[in-house]
Amino acid sequence: MSHSATVHLLRHGEVHNPDRIVYGRLPGYHLSERGRAMARLAAEELRRRADDGAAIVHLAISPLTRTRETAAPIEELLGLQARPDERLLEAGNHFEGLHVNRDELLRNPRHWPRLLNPLRPSWGEPYREQVRRMSEAVKDAAAEAVRIGGDGAEAVLVSHQLPIWMVRSGVEGRPLPHDPRTRQCNLASLTSLRFDDVRAPGRPSVAYCEPAAELYSGVIQLPGS
Repeated sequence: MSHSATVHLLRHGEVHNPDRIVYGRLPGYHLSERGRAMARLAAEELRRRADDGAAIVHLAISPLTRTRETAAPIEELLGLQARPDERLLEAGNHFEGLHVNRDELLRNPRHWPRLLNPLRPSWGEPYREQVRRMSEAVKDAAAEAVRIGGDGAEAVLVSHQLPIWMVRSGVEGRPLPHDPRTRQCNLASLTSLRFDDVRAPGRPSVAYCEPAAELYSGVIQLPGS
């Protein structure tokens, strides 16, 4: 007997970052007031689906401040307890902690070795490694959802833009090197992967939505977020 499952990849809400630092995996970066509102809207969308019959039974998060805070309204509205999963972390980035722009990078010879290979990329965690760890986390979450809720159950994983985009690109057969401006993974968005059979997981179908779209006006997005 096959067991289907859906895994929703939720990107965190807007972070308070007035200095426009590439914060990456740094601790202590909290959601802004607007980011908390974004997280609430995403949670309300998930609760609406649960009210319509979706069995959302499992919640896991990247163990960073902004993802924990994004998960808080889901815990409240759906009665779930978030489980930290290191595989959902933001991508490693050499420029973490810096206020970076293209001209600054090119002027500083210290950074040049990190700019040599955009296909890997040379400035951070390899794209293929991100796909590997995120794919494992997604498959485990699908299996856990079925274990808890049976056929058709659903899980929510709260993560970050680049890792989410990497696993989606892997699923859809898209080249991993890309222009960051082309990512369809906005703040507090849901990228949903549906597996027809978690015991023999093939390529899942993909759906995407932006519950917090009404709050996007004026938002500044940086790499490593």
